[in-house]
Amino acid sequence: MYLSRFLSLHALWVTVSSVMQHYPSVWGHYDVCKTQIYTEEGKVWDYMACQPEARDMIKYVKVTLDPPDITCGDPPETYCAMGNPYMCNNECDASTQELAHPPELMFDLEGRHPSTFWQSTTWKDYPKPLHVNITLSWNKTIELTDNIVITFESGRPDQMILEKSLDYGRTWQPYQYYATDCLDAFHMDPKSVRDLSQHTVLEIICTEEYSTGYMTNSKIIHFEIKDRFAFFAGPRLHNMASLYGQLDTTKKLRDFFTITDLRIRLLRPATGEIYVDEQHLARYFYAISDIRVYGRCKCNLHATGCKEENKRLLCECEHNTTGPDCGKCKKNYQGRPWSPGSYLPIPKGTANICIPSISSIGS
Repeated sequence: MYLSRFLSLHALWVTVSSVMQHYPSVWGHYDVCKTQIYTEEGKVWDYMACQPEARDMIKYVKVTLDPPDITCGDPPETYCAMGNPYMCNNECDASTQELAHPPELMFDLEGRHPSTFWQSTTWKDYPKPLHVNITLSWNKTIELTDNIVITFESGRPDQMILEKSLDYGRTWQPYQYYATDCLDAFHMDPKSVRDLSQHTVLEIICTEEYSTGYMTNSKIIHFEIKDRFAFFAGPRLHNMASLYGQLDTTKKLRDFFTITDLRIRLLRPATGEIYVDEQHLARYFYAISDIRVYGRCKCNLHATGCKEENKRLLCECEHNTTGPDCGKCKKNYQGRPWSPGSYLPIPKGTANICIPSISSIGS
C-alpha cells in the first residue's frame, strides 16, 4: 500500500516537474494589474506591472505578397518533384479549389493529410532571379515570446532573409540570413545562435543550419527566440526574473524582440545542386505550408487584455492609461508624465500609474 502510494506520488512529481521545465512558474507573473489590499485606512488598490498572455499571433495577421501575381495557378501550370524532375504530373490551378494554393493556406490549421500550402510560380524565367517577399503585418506592436517557425512544403530555400519592422513597414532591419553558403550569398561567415553570448545576442547572423539537405524530410526554418532568452534565463528558462530584468533595463534588447511586421524574403529556391538544371525549371519553386508566430500585444506593462476591434488589435488599458499600446495618460489623469510600467522590482514590478491632474482634483 505504502509502495503504491509512493509510486503514485513519484509519478505525479515527475509529471509536474516535466511541465515546469516547459512552463516555468515565473511566466505567470505580471498577469494582474491591480488587487485590493487592506490598510489602516481600509481597502485600497495596490497596482502592479502587467502584460497580456502570449498567444498565436498568426490569427490576427494580414499577409501581402510581392510581386502580387507570384502565386501559382493563374494561368494553370504543372510542376515537377525536386527529387525526380521527370515526375511532372502535379498541377496548380487557381480556378479549382482542390488544385489551388493561395496565400491563406500558409496560416490554416495544419495536421491535415494531404497538407495544405501556398505555392509560387515555377522558375520559368531563369536566369532572372525568383524573388518573393511575404510580408506579415499586425498594425500593432507585438512582443515575441517563442521561436518563429516556417514550414516549407517544398525544399527549404537556398537563400532567404527574415526581416522585421518596428514602424509598420516604413523601414526594415534584417533579423537573420539563411543560405546554403553564407559567404557566397551574403559575404558573411556562417554562425549559429549557439555561437552567441549575452554580449552578442543582438548580432545579426547568417546560418546554414536550415538550408541544407533538400532530399531529407527537414522542412522547417526557425528564428530562435527561446535560445536567445536562454542566455539570460538559463537553458530551461527557469530564471525568467533575470530575463525580465534585462528587458527592463536594456531598451535595445527589448526592441530586438518587438515587431509590427515581419518580412520573409525568398531569394533563391531549393535547387539541391550547385548549378540550376535549365532543362527542368518546373522543379524550382517555393511552397510554404505553415507559419507560426507567438507573442503578446505590447501594452507597456499597463494591460493584461488585448482585443480585436475593427480588425485591429488594441490593448485593454489599465492604470489610467489609453491608446493602442497604453502609451499615454487618460484625460484628467495627467498629473505627471506618462511612463511605461517596469518589471522591477521582481516579481510585481512597478505600475507607474497615471495620476489625476491637479485641475481635476480641484474640481
